[in-house]
Amino acid sequence: MPAPGGLSPARRRRGAKLAITGLRGREPLTAEDIAGFLAEHASPIVEGEHCTFLYRGDADAVSIRHGIYGLPPSVPLRRLRGGDLWYAVIDLPSGSRMQYKLEVRRQGTTELVDDPLNPRHSYSPLGSSSVCLADGYQTPSWAIADPEARTGELVELTVPSRALRRDSRLTVYLPARFRRAARYPLLVVHDGADYLHYASLQTVLDNLIHRLDMAEVIAALTHPGERLREYANDAAHSRFINTELPAAMEDRFPLIGQPAARCLMGSSFGAVAALAAAYRAPGRHGALLLQSGSFAFTDIGSDHGGGPAFDPVVRFVNAFRERPRHVVSRVFMSCGVYEPLIYRNRSMVPVLQSTGMEVRYVESRDGHNWESWRDRLRDGLSWIFPGAQKLVYE
Repeated sequence: MPAPGGLSPARRRRGAKLAITGLRGREPLTAEDIAGFLAEHASPIVEGEHCTFLYRGDADAVSIRHGIYGLPPSVPLRRLRGGDLWYAVIDLPSGSRMQYKLEVRRQGTTELVDDPLNPRHSYSPLGSSSVCLADGYQTPSWAIADPEARTGELVELTVPSRALRRDSRLTVYLPARFRRAARYPLLVVHDGADYLHYASLQTVLDNLIHRLDMAEVIAALTHPGERLREYANDAAHSRFINTELPAAMEDRFPLIGQPAARCLMGSSFGAVAALAAAYRAPGRHGALLLQSGSFAFTDIGSDHGGGPAFDPVVRFVNAFRERPRHVVSRVFMSCGVYEPLIYRNRSMVPVLQSTGMEVRYVESRDGHNWESWRDRLRDGLSWIFPGAQKLVYE
């Protein structure tokens, strides 16, 4: 039976006409056989829905470790007879992205490494991973630097915060044609440095504004202190986001004063922080952009499986689900179908809609990672802050 999301290991597909099948037909293999095969095929080998992962080297065992909910957490590779080449085949539906590492066991020791045969890598604050791009996936053109698009400016700003009891650093994005005489919407981005470094946020904003997909905006990119505490429905963080940050931005930049022109954005714990801040100040903001929110909750009992850091999150989400509140006009949500949070995010959609807020929700064949969030940014930003192009055609 296929796993949720249409995923399945394909190791039983002995009759499949895959490139690896021809190599297996020549077992036992010589070093020349293996070298010739690797020279002809990039790894992983993508043939329709079948993705063949390869590893070459002496080992006692090799496995694929990944973050895809619906597959066994460890998919073993099989060693071809007569050589040092290992392989495994996994079925990935069209349009999928998969981040993974290889677990290599030798002489009682285990090492977790990026795939040495795969040049594609993904990065996050936790380090790097290898990436498999299934058939049909393409990096969005608007996420790649466009020489025709003018580049916006990044300005560093320090805001003394009584609420947080520390100086809070902001990185402010100003659009390329920024003018003091104009007035701009405000986008507040939790984990701003990570969105810049790992989700190409500046490039995305430059391109979407250049292509008239979204309006010119000023973005305040926040840098958390104690992230897990501040983002878990923390009253001090909410006061900073709702009061101190807007006041500091209004003092320095020409912003549109109406709440409808303001949006809070975040992913994972940052999505919880955005929703919690809006919940504490209904009507202060016009929109939310929530990506793969860590909306942990319990329907019965108290075991949510997230550890102590999630306790305040669960209390908040449980309270919101019990007494939903209209906090903004529009909510954009996205989540990857290959992450465990997919069910929690899906369940939040009708809760939010029940308040009368307009909700737009999209899913992707991806996991809990920065590229997945990057790939959904046009959907969200062009809906919340539509540019001239979107206004004309939608």
